[in-house]
Amino acid sequence: MKKLVLPLSLVVPMLIFSQNRKRDTAEKVTDIEAVVFQKKVVGRTNDITNVRISAKDAQSVASISGGIEGLLKTLPSVNSNTELSSQYMVRGGNYDENLIYINDIEIYRPFLIRNSQQEGMSIINPDMVSAVNFSAGGFEPKYGDKMSSALNIYYREPEKFELSGEASLIGGRLTAGLASKNKKLTALFSGRYRNTNLVLNTLNEDTDFNPTYWDFQSYINYHFNDKFSMSFIGYYSKNDYEMVPKAKSVTFGSLNQPITVNIGYRGQEQDMYKNMMGTFSMNYKPSDKWKLTLDSFAYQNREKEYYSISSGYEIQTFDPVTQSPNPSFDGGGQIEHARNDLFVRTYGTQFRAKFSPNINTDIEVGFKYEKENLNDNTNEWKLVDNVGYSIPRPIDDPRTGGTGDLNLFYHIAGKNTIEPSRLSAYAQYSQKFYWGASKVFVNAGARVSNWSFNKETIFSPRFQFAIKPDWDTDMLFKLSGGVYYQAPFYKEIKDLDGNFNSNIKSQRSMQLILANDYEFYMYDRPFKLTTEAYYKKMDDLIPYYMDNVRIRYSGKNNASGYAYGIDTRLFGEFVPGVDSWLSASYARVYENIDGRGDIPRPTDQRFRFAMFYQDYMPKFPSMRVNLTLVYAMGLPNGAPVFTDPYQYQRTLPSYKRVDLGLSKVFIDSKDKKNRSGFWGNFEELTLGVQVFNAFNINNTVANQWITDYNTNVMYPVPVRLTGRFFNVKLEFKL
Repeated sequence: MKKLVLPLSLVVPMLIFSQNRKRDTAEKVTDIEAVVFQKKVVGRTNDITNVRISAKDAQSVASISGGIEGLLKTLPSVNSNTELSSQYMVRGGNYDENLIYINDIEIYRPFLIRNSQQEGMSIINPDMVSAVNFSAGGFEPKYGDKMSSALNIYYREPEKFELSGEASLIGGRLTAGLASKNKKLTALFSGRYRNTNLVLNTLNEDTDFNPTYWDFQSYINYHFNDKFSMSFIGYYSKNDYEMVPKAKSVTFGSLNQPITVNIGYRGQEQDMYKNMMGTFSMNYKPSDKWKLTLDSFAYQNREKEYYSISSGYEIQTFDPVTQSPNPSFDGGGQIEHARNDLFVRTYGTQFRAKFSPNINTDIEVGFKYEKENLNDNTNEWKLVDNVGYSIPRPIDDPRTGGTGDLNLFYHIAGKNTIEPSRLSAYAQYSQKFYWGASKVFVNAGARVSNWSFNKETIFSPRFQFAIKPDWDTDMLFKLSGGVYYQAPFYKEIKDLDGNFNSNIKSQRSMQLILANDYEFYMYDRPFKLTTEAYYKKMDDLIPYYMDNVRIRYSGKNNASGYAYGIDTRLFGEFVPGVDSWLSASYARVYENIDGRGDIPRPTDQRFRFAMFYQDYMPKFPSMRVNLTLVYAMGLPNGAPVFTDPYQYQRTLPSYKRVDLGLSKVFIDSKDKKNRSGFWGNFEELTLGVQVFNAFNINNTVANQWITDYNTNVMYPVPVRLTGRFFNVKLEFKL
């Protein structure tokens, strides 16, 4: 296998200039109508930045957060430092900068989630997925106003009756599919349940967890004829998170100066997140050249975050020479309290039209209207107390007789209700043609959007260009970019006092991406080496703090920044018949707040390496294995909320993790063996063992800051992630 390892950061520029033509130019020009770069399949897209993810691989991958996102996190452009969350960061962006669509309808994530263990399941159900399209930047105009990435999921239509399910130590699912004899009516229903209590018990702390997550989804289609059809997607989910912390002990620092913090707790946390979504679509195709779609959608989110937790801590230091504990220790305590309620409702309609005068040309336009209702009640505060006096405190020293006031470390309070509307439209043109003997693809257009809350109109031109030279070596060169905005919503408009800022503006990113795809055969197996270099110039940025997985924005457009990097992925059949890949990237992102100079943003990724590998036993192909490996340098998101990020540049440790999935396939749908009796009812039957965090590495997701009352020094206490966990999973399909 060592022979398969290539220098991933090289494109071999000599190949660009040393290729011979395959055949005469005149012969190619006569076949203009036959220019086809991709087959017509479900979820077909003209976006040249698109990466297609296998739905089958997503079902088999060993992942706590979710199959689709679990695979996305192995791509070179995607970063995440927690396995408990399905959220991800792309090329220096944060969790809020990613678009997610199901069947071309934009969906939303919960907004108040603060810790990754609160999040539960991803809204994307891998068992219902037909196609997955992902773009890490430079995406086409039909996608909305976000600065980082676009993920578009297409659900499938069953062809016959089916019943499949999964049962494991942390949950299960049951999916049923129906189809009429003439296939005019198809329906897919799926319910999932998960309780990650056993996984969270691998955390190195004494805490009672009771997290329960469940959801139900449906996808119903009715085809009146070949030209007209209607479809409905329904979604309901409810996450309940209960936590009663008791005690924990954390050792950190360095070998020369180790520090141990012992913390005791009182209180509890009870959170509830309830999401509902419904979309109704009508599709009309009067001819092969026209396709018209009218979507109506509604989304509602109800979130409650209630906690009152007091803690007392003791800081123990050690002698750097003898490593024995020092006779004196520091102590303190704090109280964290929140009663946060959020209600979000959005509804509207969108119209899309696609005209294809020939097989090589597409013209698309769309219009969207949204009405939004946000009702936010926030009451959140933190008290930091040492030897009876709160921090911050007056200059007077209480040990000399001065009196200290009871000041809260922070207090966020606000009652906000708004009902704005949002209008957007786009138009784009796609063309495939020959330039001499080379295949060329062009996609260009623009979108415009207006939001009544801040009375801002934004205009976003975008372009994509690709050329496939007529060389013996199969190479494709791509250039894409444009102006991309981060249209503000609930999180961006809320300042650190808890109020909505109507003067907030959209953040802007000007992007340029240069890419190369090199396809080749090695050992008679196909491989593809993809390399992308990018640069982003950003302005009107809103500085933010990373509070575990919650983004807290400052509510001011007072920063600018830039990002650059290079991504590379080697994709192919390392083992015959199954896909695997290696990914590597180097990325930097900086910001300049109020003209004070460039500092790394909290999502500054630097170097990252990931791998997704699949294998099977040659003599026993029913024995299968998949492995995901991630190494990512630590993020500089250690600055505590309400502090000066120029004074707190604390980098987290590197994130290292290996997840392993082992399975035995007892019945395979590809196997044509005749079975009778009970086993004859099964189309698929698999028993597997998943090993999460196989090497039991103590990763860190964030810092909890505590204060030494003698020196007022703030110590970053690591917040650890989960340890090794063995999960048993049974999958079946009737």
